[in-house]
Formats: sequence, structure tokens, C-alpha cells
Amino acid sequence: MRRKVRPGAELMSERIERDIEAALRARIGRECVFMPSGRFAIHLAFQLLLSPGDRILMSPLEDDTVFFGALAAGLQPVMAPVSTHDGNIRIDAIGDVTWSTISAVLTGNTYGLPDRVVELSATCGRLQIPLIEDAAHALETDIDGRPIGSFGAVSAFSLSKHFPGRGGVLALGRDVGRQDVARLRDRLMLPRPIGNRAAGLARSAARAPLAALHLMRGLDRARRLAHPVRPGPWRVPLRAARLKHARSSGDLGQFDAWMETAYPDYRMRQPSGHLKRTLGGLRDLGRDREERIAGVLRLRALDAVAPAAREGDPLPLLRVPLLIEDRDAVALELRRRGINVYFVYAPPLDEYSGPEFCEPSPLPEAARWWATHILPVDPHDAERVLDLVAKNQIRLTPAPPPV
Repeated sequence: MRRKVRPGAELMSERIERDIEAALRARIGRECVFMPSGRFAIHLAFQLLLSPGDRILMSPLEDDTVFFGALAAGLQPVMAPVSTHDGNIRIDAIGDVTWSTISAVLTGNTYGLPDRVVELSATCGRLQIPLIEDAAHALETDIDGRPIGSFGAVSAFSLSKHFPGRGGVLALGRDVGRQDVARLRDRLMLPRPIGNRAAGLARSAARAPLAALHLMRGLDRARRLAHPVRPGPWRVPLRAARLKHARSSGDLGQFDAWMETAYPDYRMRQPSGHLKRTLGGLRDLGRDREERIAGVLRLRALDAVAPAAREGDPLPLLRVPLLIEDRDAVALELRRRGINVYFVYAPPLDEYSGPEFCEPSPLPEAARWWATHILPVDPHDAERVLDLVAKNQIRLTPAPPPV
């Protein structure tokens, strides 16, 4: 027999969600709606602003769940050319034919390095199509005093990448109503289970943000001794036949096999304990930002730092992108030493999925080069990584420029 959630616990979660919304609203200057995850937020953005069959321009270096969220909304992803300068969309290489056939543009703001959002916003405005900001990597990123997430028709934030939090937020432009967003969110959310399944979800939910911030190093060390770290794929298995069936269904639930990766509760209400930790992380964002800036400035001394990360502001505060030879071997060695490597989007989405599920980029070589060589380093790990380099325990040999 299923036990109903206590009204008091639910009310407490709702109050904390409102506080989280207020904290983001104070930063972004927009109406904000709490979501159970960032990936769920961006899928809602697709459903709110677009229709099945619409073509959306996005980077081939996007996260898997964003790609699958677009497919679940019935969209046709169109892979943009990217720049080897910062890994983001290269606007000058987008042809007129592409502009004339797309219904929206999705930014990526890779590792906190912003897309050229001012130009993209102007172009989308002229074409009367929505700009959707994937701000998951850019919670702490500003451009000329204006935060990422304040340029598009909507912007989706993840609250589990910069600190050990849970959930996400959809920030709304003036033409998108809160009631419409909340109604669609509530319709697509799932009830939180109880019993053994709930306990399993809780363990997964607790581990994901902690692991991302390296707060489980003792446990990881014990596991490495028992089970040596081995190389594996950076993206989840595509399972093309199953994906084709899911795409024809028009049902988000058919995509859970991909969307639930690392977060099986991605569309369930988050427990109040996780929400309190998330709110604390948001309120402590200033201190975290200072620590990240210090780490970025230290890592800039490395020759392998990507060109855009070597310059002035804005800084890549989520991860510092290094472009190196033998990336997979270096990543494996870092993992063996308890330094996790996340947010490697390789291979590019058009190579990963093939033309059946997206339109290929007109300049695939740049994305392939970036995906092959990118090593994202957490600024909090700057001292440990630089120490390994100084002791010749890892080699960060800069990748030769693409031909």
C-alpha cells in the first residue's frame, strides 16, 4: 500500500523551492520557476516554445540529456559549426539556408565560457525565433555586468554542477507566463516512490552532486583499490533501434532510459533536505565564485589552456578547458588519483547519433578536434593538478592546432 506524502513535508519543500526561485531571481532579474532538474527544465523549454518537427540549432558538443530532451519534444536537432577558440557556436559559419529553416537556437555556454549571446539574441529577434539559453554551465557567468540567463526567451539552470545541490530552474522572459510553465511542469512530473525504490533514488541523488564536487574521495579510493579504474565511453549508449521507437511515441517516459542517466529522479519532487543544501549553495555562491576564480587564474599558467580561457573576463568558472594530447590516458590517470573528470562531450553529437537523429554540422572537423582533446579541469582541483604536473606524474602536452 502506497503511503501518501505528509502535507507538512510537501509544504516545506514548496517553501524552500520558492526561496531558491527568489535567490535566482535576485541574480538573473527574471521570474524563475523551480524544476526537479536542469535537464527537465530545458525539455520543458522545448515543449513550451516549439512544436514537433521544428528544427533547433545547437552545438554538437552538448550534453546527452539535452539532445535526448530535444528528441523527446519531437524536435529535429541541427548541429551548428563550433569554434576551436571556446567550443561554442561559431556564428559566422552558419549559412543563410540554415538560418532560414530553423525555429530556435540553443546556446551551450561551455564550461562557463559564454556563447556570443548578444549577437545571437539580436539575430533571433530579427528572425522572430526564440533563443533558449542552456545556462547549466554558466550559473556564475556574467557578460559586461549582465548574467547569462537574461538574454533568451527562457534559460535553463542546473543546481547540481557548481555546488552539491539538486534541481534546476527555468528563468522566464517577459513573453512566457509562470502559470503555463508550472502547469506543464506539474503535468510531466512523476510521484516520488516509497520503500526500496525510494531508498535507491535517495542514494543516487545524494551521490551524484557529492561525486561531482569530490566529497567522496575516501569511498572512491577504497573502491579503486577493489575495482581498478578503467576507460569507458564518455556518452551513454545510443541504442538506435530503441531510440527510434521512443522518438515515434511522442512520450517523454519512453526516453527515461537516456534522460535518467545519473539522476533517476530527474522529474520527481526533490526532498526538503536536498533543497536546503541547494539553497545554502546558492547563498554561498559569492565565496564559491572567489575560489573558482583563484583556481582558474592558477590553471591559466598551463600552455594547454584553450584560447578563450587564457584571456580576460568572463572566466570559465565551471571547468577550465585544456586541449591536450592523449586526453583519455590523462583523464584515466587523474581518476586513479581521485580527481574526477566530468563534462566531456565526445564524440560530437552528429557522429554519436548519425544523420537519422540530427542534421550534421557543416564543419565537423572543429567539433571532432575539440571533443578528442578537451580535458575539463575543476578550478577547485587546480592545486592538485598543478602539483601532479610539477612532479611529472601527468603530462599535459598541448594538442596541435587543427589543420
